[in-house]
Amino acid sequence: MIKIAYHPIYAHPLPQGHRFPMVKYELIPAQLLHEGTIEEHHLFAPEVTAEENVIAIHDANYWQQLKELTLPYQEQRRIGFPLDAQLVEREIRIAQGTIDGAIYAQQYGIAFNVAGGTHHAGSNWGEGFCLLNDQAIAASYLLRKELAKRILIVDLDVHQGNGTAEIFEKEDRVFTFSMHGDKNFPFRKERSDLDIPLADGTNDDEFLNILNENLPSIIKRHRPDFMFYLSGVDVLESDKLGKLSLSKSACKQRDQIVFETCIKHGLPMQVSMGGGYSEDIKIIVDAHCNTFRTAFDLFS
Repeated sequence: MIKIAYHPIYAHPLPQGHRFPMVKYELIPAQLLHEGTIEEHHLFAPEVTAEENVIAIHDANYWQQLKELTLPYQEQRRIGFPLDAQLVEREIRIAQGTIDGAIYAQQYGIAFNVAGGTHHAGSNWGEGFCLLNDQAIAASYLLRKELAKRILIVDLDVHQGNGTAEIFEKEDRVFTFSMHGDKNFPFRKERSDLDIPLADGTNDDEFLNILNENLPSIIKRHRPDFMFYLSGVDVLESDKLGKLSLSKSACKQRDQIVFETCIKHGLPMQVSMGGGYSEDIKIIVDAHCNTFRTAFDLFS
């Protein structure tokens, strides 16, 4: 059974006019339920994660400032959100949802977090709408609990997973792979184990060919026994922040390539949704829902 982490706090309200579409986190499970792709028993509501899971990855002082809402104003601006207690709770529930999903995936092959993909959060900073790095926290948990020995993190969001790259820069057991817009945020990139910078306007065939050429060889070289996948839909041509030119069909094919590759290699995987900033919220929700639809076709 495919399990999906979702909590109402994921749709935490932000000041009116804020460009980050928080409402998508409520609309994605609603659409999947409405169309019959999932049923209520597929969803689970994560608890808050333990502090030990956070500080295994993030600097204890940074976490203390988040928890006590004392993070300096300039650092809050870097995150892009006005900090409040509910937002911090949201992040630690997302982190636990990704941990729980990783554990479910080892039983069922795949699991999802409706939110997550907070890959810009580094060891001692938040950035780009990300306070804590959910997949890094979950990867660390699997390694510390000896539930995995070698992990692959595949980041196909349009923005480089700079926080993830920085966190695992010296961790040989975690291989970080990021395909992202070369001239897009973050403008100061960190170094993943494999970065593939993409030119503005990269189209369907270019993107899919690069993915097909690289993902199997990474798995062969690194030999992971678990995989995290960040499936941002800000690669779409319609995305106002993305700068790439993928169709919705190619975005779905991207997910299919990742899922089929994992099935072929017997790799359990956890999936977090990542970004999506098209003007039309229906495009964002449908593209994210395609990721779930594709997985249910292949894993059910």
